[in-house]
Amino acid sequence: MKPRAKQFAVVAAAVKVWCRAYPDELLPPMFVVGIRGYYRDTMGAKGKNDRGIYDDAIFVVGPETFAAFNANTDPSRHSPGIASLISGVHPYKPGNHGISRPGGGYPAFRPNTKDEALPVMRDGMDGIKEGIAINIHRGSRNSTSSLGCQTIPPDQWDAFYAITRSEMKKAGQKGFNYILCDGPIV
Repeated sequence: MKPRAKQFAVVAAAVKVWCRAYPDELLPPMFVVGIRGYYRDTMGAKGKNDRGIYDDAIFVVGPETFAAFNANTDPSRHSPGIASLISGVHPYKPGNHGISRPGGGYPAFRPNTKDEALPVMRDGMDGIKEGIAINIHRGSRNSTSSLGCQTIPPDQWDAFYAITRSEMKKAGQKGFNYILCDGPIV
């Protein structure tokens, strides 16, 4: 079942995070919102944001669209040093995931920062660290397929990718801001 949050609630959560980062700027015409722990109390252990399941949500918000998708915003497992993207505003652009694989990977979204670095927390370490190539990409059926990336179930990936690219084009944007919020939201 896809997330059913109302657009108002998702945008309100995004505005709170956006205003902490950019208090004097309006939201851009198109952006993507991740809600970590969207299904916190209805999937996995109650009251806990689990790893290894699609218990989060991602929403594409654009000039003509509000689309909801199941997602994973956590690494698939606990492991020393594994990255978790921190809540906040993160710039992304189209690129490929799995660029070291034969053929150069497949279309996904990559951080639009110097060296593709984003702020993360790492299992077993204190403080904010740097994470490289925390992509938004397709997960798998048997796993969320994440070492820190944001992943979408494979049966929803093509729609997510197409809608995101379409809304970027309509908004005249070459990339988008990914606003990661802590949930659940009401």
